[in-house]
Amino acid sequence: MAFSSGPALNQELQCSICLEVFTDPVTTSCGHTFCRTCLSKCWTSSRNCFCPFCKERFSRRPDLKINTTLREVVQYFKKKRKREESEVFCDICDERKQKAVMSCLTCPSSYCDDHLEPHLRVPRLIKHTLINAVENLEDYICQKHERPLEMFCRGDQTTVCLSCTEGEHRTHNTVPIEEESREKKINLAKRQTDIYQMIQDRMEKIQEIQDSVELRKKNMEKEKSSSVELFTDLICSFERCQSELLKMMEKQQKAAEKQGEDLIKELEQEITELKRRNTELEQISHIDDHFHVIQMCSSLSSRPHTKNWTEIRIDSDVNVNSLYRAVTLLKKTQGTLIEKLSQTVNVTLDPDTAHPSLILSDDGKQVSHGDIKQNIHENPKRFESLCVLAKEGFSSGRFYYEVQVKGKNDWGLGVARESINRKGSITLSPDNGYWTVILRNENQYIACESSPVSLFLRVKPEKVGVFVDYDEGLVSFYDVGSRSLIYSFTGQTFTNKLSPYFGSCHNDKGKNSKPLIITPVN
Repeated sequence: MAFSSGPALNQELQCSICLEVFTDPVTTSCGHTFCRTCLSKCWTSSRNCFCPFCKERFSRRPDLKINTTLREVVQYFKKKRKREESEVFCDICDERKQKAVMSCLTCPSSYCDDHLEPHLRVPRLIKHTLINAVENLEDYICQKHERPLEMFCRGDQTTVCLSCTEGEHRTHNTVPIEEESREKKINLAKRQTDIYQMIQDRMEKIQEIQDSVELRKKNMEKEKSSSVELFTDLICSFERCQSELLKMMEKQQKAAEKQGEDLIKELEQEITELKRRNTELEQISHIDDHFHVIQMCSSLSSRPHTKNWTEIRIDSDVNVNSLYRAVTLLKKTQGTLIEKLSQTVNVTLDPDTAHPSLILSDDGKQVSHGDIKQNIHENPKRFESLCVLAKEGFSSGRFYYEVQVKGKNDWGLGVARESINRKGSITLSPDNGYWTVILRNENQYIACESSPVSLFLRVKPEKVGVFVDYDEGLVSFYDVGSRSLIYSFTGQTFTNKLSPYFGSCHNDKGKNSKPLIITPVN
């Protein structure tokens, strides 16, 4: 195994603490490498753990693990340097030995300039395989046939001689060792490019996450200030809501910061691994001994285990607008739930709009998801998603109805515009003609605004009341049991008839088999 010329490579393999070639190299999370003993002594003599090269501080002392691949490269480099210092001498010189310049794998012997001359002139000797002078010629000779290892068997991934290709490797795919080494170096270069890009992508993602967390923190501070001003104008009963809002915002911020820290930590770990892999590839790329390039590439052939970070982001918005709107609404109309009860309407499910897998009760008051798709006629009104509308539609005034959701892990309730799209994939939002609140995964309540709003409810509703004031552009959802507001869509503009909307959702192998039930209003 032979390295390309020395100064640049020697610097790559040099510890910046002791200024010697690495001994038991270890790599920090920032990507810099040192001798394990040197780094341990550095940290022992200091209160804080930091990188001696770039000064990056670590919150706790990292667990140092030896970079085994780099250690192998260093060990070979040391051996090669030792051989260069000891020199290889001509095997033919009798008296005063001259330094050998080339070694012949066919002879096998090493020659000085004078004794190499026949190999450059005699036709029979010209065909011999010459390499730079090396001391351990036996490593380049087939132990079985005593011929140069100048071929590579791709089937067995090993170097072989020409006699091997005519024997046990006769039916295998064999190529000259130079060709295999050349291809592996090309692949190494491609992998280095890929890894470099992966490192850049992750560094950009870290910056994006840090910016998002910082922006979210600024937005949170603004929202905190606004929320305090709003709550000071309300009666004492709303002081508890103020406290809960601030706690919720702090909890969300801490969760966002924790999420950001976890993502950054994971990205830094990937960058460390990618930098380590890139260093290994860089070291191998300096090796011009085809035999050892092939040997060392096999251990680095697998792609690093990394995550696809394209769609991973930190939400920088603080979604408390829903609570502001709800408090403002309650301040204007205290006791409005009693008023809404006077707007009760009779609601019945429309089977012509129901997805074929939904089962409706005979009285049109219950809907659940069945395991078998029913053979029913297709019509333009029928949904291709697991939902159904009511027969009744409203284009003015106010109306109110209640739906039992007890025992369900997933559901959707609200109103929908008559002109909505009912085919294919549906996105629930006011822009698409849906004003809905949904439950997902048993405890994730979401108001389906254009940008979905997560809702944090103290009590899981068993019955939900839906109130619509068509002329005022208002759609409100209430927990009937606690007589509390869940969410309100305000300032809407309705131009079409509105119908109650019911999303039963998949039964999830019986976990979500309970029906949605339209109940009488008491």
